[in-house]
Amino acid sequence: MKKFIFMVLALYANSSLYAQITGINLQESIITWNGKKVTGAHEGTISFKEGFFIYENDKIVGGDFIVDMTTLSNTDQTGKHKLELEKNLKSFNFFNTGDFKTSQLVFKSIIDKGKNLYKVTADLTIKGITNSVKFDLILNKEGATAKLKVDRTKYGIQYGSGTFFDDIGDWTIYEEFDLNIDIKF
Repeated sequence: MKKFIFMVLALYANSSLYAQITGINLQESIITWNGKKVTGAHEGTISFKEGFFIYENDKIVGGDFIVDMTTLSNTDQTGKHKLELEKNLKSFNFFNTGDFKTSQLVFKSIIDKGKNLYKVTADLTIKGITNSVKFDLILNKEGATAKLKVDRTKYGIQYGSGTFFDDIGDWTIYEEFDLNIDIKF
């Protein structure tokens, strides 16, 4: 937490005098994920650990968000199947949350497209691997929303991938998964 606060102060000191930092509501903000495979799909949620936007002249000019990967949960199943999927997703096969407890999204460039719509290029770090992602961010009075498509293989997550493994047929899990981000202030 001290490192995060120091980052915020450093960003504020390096930005113009008119910059404003707005933290997100951690209890009400949520990420919904959806992963697909040949035989169906699964979905669930992940919680934020920290996050803020930087504004100048009422326009977003920056942002930094840390996600608590240990909160990764499955919402489309119950009982034994839910627990098995969550255990597998948190294991070395996928997100290895024992070693990589957080993921991070840091805004690198933002284009104001008008009417509270922004085109964002950001660095997404999962399992210690960083790649650039692009997405639209929609700002509203209560918060912001965004949808991202993430190729898990770019982050070293190859388990069940038809690109990396032959003859897995119906066990194939697609490389891309969806993140629907709903941020509340």
